[in-house]
Amino acid sequence: MKHKKRKKGMNPSAMRCQYCGGTVVLRSADGIYRDNPNHTMLYVCSNYPHCDAYVRTHPGTNIPVGTLANRKLRMLRNEAHHQFDQLYRSGIMSKQDAYLWLADLLQMPLSKAHIGYLGEYYCNEVIAESKKLLDMYQKQRAGENRLYKGGAAS
Repeated sequence: MKHKKRKKGMNPSAMRCQYCGGTVVLRSADGIYRDNPNHTMLYVCSNYPHCDAYVRTHPGTNIPVGTLANRKLRMLRNEAHHQFDQLYRSGIMSKQDAYLWLADLLQMPLSKAHIGYLGEYYCNEVIAESKKLLDMYQKQRAGENRLYKGGAAS
């Protein structure tokens, strides 16, 4: 007998919402996202909108970008990603080094170090530690600028 290769992604019929216990369905983001020009798909709790847990998929696939999240956790994940992204966008480190830093912070393998899988506690840790690192970098840069300006005046 030939075995079919398993596709990556979730089996929505086997999934349950961790917030209300409802089943999970794969559906279009139409009606959840204000606009959906990219035809984004979501795994959504079947009790939506009463339970607002969902997660989007990678474009053109049924592979989720993380785990189901309610509004509060989605907002925390967005803030964690925003703060984390500043680590490489500001020039403190490369994107690869930022993900290595994240894996070290979370004490998990690099392959699992994704904000889309984090709960509230670890999102708050990523936010706090990213801000701390950014603040140290900005203070260091400000000190270098003062030294540079002071050196040029002598």
